[in-house]
Amino acid sequence: MTKPDVRESSGNVFADIGAKNPEQALAKAELARQISCIIKSRGLTQTQAAEILHIDQAKVSALTRGQLSGFSADRLFRFLNALGHDIEIRVKTKPKSRKNAHVRVVTA
Repeated sequence: MTKPDVRESSGNVFADIGAKNPEQALAKAELARQISCIIKSRGLTQTQAAEILHIDQAKVSALTRGQLSGFSADRLFRFLNALGHDIEIRVKTKPKSRKNAHVRVVTA
């Protein structure tokens, strides 16, 4: 019996699996997670959420299951606004200790 190949995560599963634009993918995933949490906390059905977001129920289903290929970050921002949440974008200089700048979603 061989041991499974186990590696420590970089903190971004999309980077770990070699996805294209991993930081943007992680940011979109976090935005979608927030939308799903809001829908759930408000006790909305997918149909009710679809009405608020001005999309069909099938798209709400895809969004809540993490199928995000049809959703831009801008569109996810609009969904959060429609659900009554503000979006704040902060641009700052990266620390000199880090080689590359990155994109990150921070939630309150």
